[in-house]
Amino acid sequence: MAARYVLSIDQGTTSTRAMIFDQHGRLAGMGQREHRQIFPQPGWVEHDAAEIWHNTRHVIPEALADLGISVADVAAVGVANQRETFVLWERTTGRPVCPAIVWQDTRTRSVADHLLDDPGADFFRQRAGIPPASYFTAVRLSWLMDSRPELRERAHRGDLLLGTMETWLIWNLTGGPDGGIHVTDVTNASRTLLMNLESLHWDSELLEFFDVPRAILPKIVPSSTIVGTATGSLAGVPVAAAVGDQQSALFGQTCFEAGEVKCTYGTGAFLLMNTGDEIVTSTHGMLPTVAYQLADGTKAYALEGSIAVAGGLVQWVRDGLGLIRSAPEIETLARTVDDSGGCVVVPAFTGLFSPYWSSGARGVISGLTSFVTAGHLARAVLESCAWQTNDVVEAMAADAGVPLKSLRADGGMTANHLMMQMVADVLDVSVVRPTMSETVSLGAAYLAGLAVGYWSDIKVLRRNWHRAGQWDPQMSPQVRESQRAAWRSAVGRTLGDGSVAAG
Repeated sequence: MAARYVLSIDQGTTSTRAMIFDQHGRLAGMGQREHRQIFPQPGWVEHDAAEIWHNTRHVIPEALADLGISVADVAAVGVANQRETFVLWERTTGRPVCPAIVWQDTRTRSVADHLLDDPGADFFRQRAGIPPASYFTAVRLSWLMDSRPELRERAHRGDLLLGTMETWLIWNLTGGPDGGIHVTDVTNASRTLLMNLESLHWDSELLEFFDVPRAILPKIVPSSTIVGTATGSLAGVPVAAAVGDQQSALFGQTCFEAGEVKCTYGTGAFLLMNTGDEIVTSTHGMLPTVAYQLADGTKAYALEGSIAVAGGLVQWVRDGLGLIRSAPEIETLARTVDDSGGCVVVPAFTGLFSPYWSSGARGVISGLTSFVTAGHLARAVLESCAWQTNDVVEAMAADAGVPLKSLRADGGMTANHLMMQMVADVLDVSVVRPTMSETVSLGAAYLAGLAVGYWSDIKVLRRNWHRAGQWDPQMSPQVRESQRAAWRSAVGRTLGDGSVAAG
């Protein structure tokens, strides 16, 4: 009997999930486990890579049991992952020699700021397409090896291996110390600040600058290709995809044509626009990146805009302020009023990402009066997600020269109908949500299935996409411009210089 399903592993910032999909892209079985968030110092964010691998080994059989199938029913496995988070481990034992340093970690902010001046941001953009920032792997890796010189020595001797989380999991899935395959895909490599964005190979000058020996680096492979065969609970199943989570969501949303845009609303929010085979150089704070590469060499690039705090702001209202008991309650609270009462929230808890890239910015709540209630504040929180989306969309359109026609949205916050309506109103375009909201996991499954012929081509995947919800703009131009002015004034206060207050 032919294998009937594809399994994907979604290794995220807070949990690891195994999800099983059928031929129509429908979720059929799942297992999930959370892992610890470790905060040893202010601004430091770490994970235990061994714990993540332990959880992965458990969620796979949980997903199989949830559907009631055996490993013989699985055609392929793909891995999607939290990007930029990395770990170093011993080649011979598989033991991590340090905690995994997470993409949210800001310990290297001052180092990144220094690199903007020496040797200069252009040096990095010309090669990797992205500027130096604590967000990217190489800056944190360089800091780690400077802080622990014995790790740099061991790296140069070839004792250690480096990987982002998909690399770590695939190495372990395919045998670990007993023949594990050491690979990363082009999307994850493009976020390290070590890969040449044009050649899709490790860049010699960047490796020399950060003093990263090639011996510790994984081989760069397409996002969709058979890299090896799994062992353990997936013994015999081809490992056929690796992809960064946001690129995986773009693929899962079937945004295969240049100009198509998706936004994933989670703790943060990430907008990606497919730019086809063209690397679009950004002058408006966007990040050019690799969207995906197929086994036949077909590749696509993307522009990305990153919002640091989206759903995280709702969590703050719940946990920090205690105004709600669960995240969904914020919509109910926001609907108790008709507007935000002039209140504007800019959630720059750890600075502002796209398009401002200001690490020194801090959050503000402006327009506070005695009239403002908890309902007004809740509404302002949701509006902030919409206006942050608009900031990125405007910058993205300016870079690409293509106006947004519609936005495909996914992620947990799309269950908030009021916020989705706000996004449509602010952008003045339709916002659509697919029936399958788990687009990160679905994208990894699609890429793995394509590699083994489970799906014949991307046209088949297009037919799997179905709309579950749509929000059309209802806001008048006058109200939109008034809110825009209030938002930009608040952002100017956040930045501390009023630079965007005038619009």
